[in-house]
Amino acid sequence: MESGLVGIGEPLSQSPGSAEDAIFLTAHEHGEKAARMLERFVCLPNQTLVWTRLEEDAFALGQIAGPWRYEITGAGVFDGITNVRPARWLEEAFPKEMTPAGVVSTFNRGGRNMQAIRDESTAEESRSLWDGG
Repeated sequence: MESGLVGIGEPLSQSPGSAEDAIFLTAHEHGEKAARMLERFVCLPNQTLVWTRLEEDAFALGQIAGPWRYEITGAGVFDGITNVRPARWLEEAFPKEMTPAGVVSTFNRGGRNMQAIRDESTAEESRSLWDGG
């Protein structure tokens, strides 16, 4: 969050020159599922809301604010995340009790992958929190 980024994915053997190259290399090095996830991440429109878990009972809400890039320096690499997009994050974290139940249950299912919010009420709650309400 401090870096103003949101990201997914694992390092590649070489730095890709484009998102298309990154998707191709990801498929070759990490599998088709990882490549499809990266492609969805690259294609998300700006202003898409995203959540991250800060700790067991704290979550942060952000908004995608720019295009994909491959980042091999900085905070993302420390966490092994190299496919990033600029993001704006709300300053205050949300305790579990104030985070939409659909978000909490998605994180509780486990996994390290990006997942879409399919429940409209969870999406509406997220938009309301982003708008300060």
